[in-house]
Amino acid sequence: MERLPAELVSAAFAGTTPRDAGRAAMVSTAFRAAADSDAVWARFLPPLELVTPEPQSKKDMFLRLLDGPVLLRDRLMDMTMWLDRETFAKCYMLSARKLFIASSHMPQHWSWIPLSDSMFSEGAQLNSVTWLEISGSIHTDMLTPDSKYGAYLVFKRTQNFSGFNYPIQKATLYFGQIMEYTSPVLLGENWTPPPELGVAQPQRRADGWMEISLGHFHTSGNPFYAVMSFSLMETEGEVTQKRGLIVHGIEIRREKSG
Repeated sequence: MERLPAELVSAAFAGTTPRDAGRAAMVSTAFRAAADSDAVWARFLPPLELVTPEPQSKKDMFLRLLDGPVLLRDRLMDMTMWLDRETFAKCYMLSARKLFIASSHMPQHWSWIPLSDSMFSEGAQLNSVTWLEISGSIHTDMLTPDSKYGAYLVFKRTQNFSGFNYPIQKATLYFGQIMEYTSPVLLGENWTPPPELGVAQPQRRADGWMEISLGHFHTSGNPFYAVMSFSLMETEGEVTQKRGLIVHGIEIRREKSG
């Protein structure tokens, strides 16, 4: 096999997995040159441009994405990406600027504030609304085929956080125009719903933020183009003022099986 043209060997490795390519690189010097080539590792990466200095090779870029989120050069630099260390699935965080937040252009309802503990420069702080709607979307061709994903709203509460105990909010996930998932959720902190209501509640993250699930989905084994959209809404309360929420973004990450 070492007598084959390097281009042919690289093409063969490109049809395998990152783990297989890494193992092949340890077989021989000839295999290492082919297995470490950009032609191979480019197949394991989506088309992207990093804000940080570009790694010297596609393999280096792949390894950098395994280390954690990297800011992408996506218009206003409002998106990060990383790779799941176990399965190499592509994961993303959409910043608050990349989301649809109803009334976010109206200062009496929302303010855009700097974030000191984020890769994003700013987040959205809720001043006062009665109806709440936050939504985002991602194209399925940006995700890894045949993988289980979850979408999470990442946020913080300020000292004047209030108005989220009732009515209960709703998380919804759509595949194109088809609703895949809907569930009651509660961002409030002073009331624990009865278990039989099946209400999801926030969890604290290692980075100091909080998150709440917006739904789970499984990508097809064959890559194809569609849009996954996810939202958190509460549009029934006409009196209660909601305030004190800081929106960091929506994270789309690989879920562990089982």
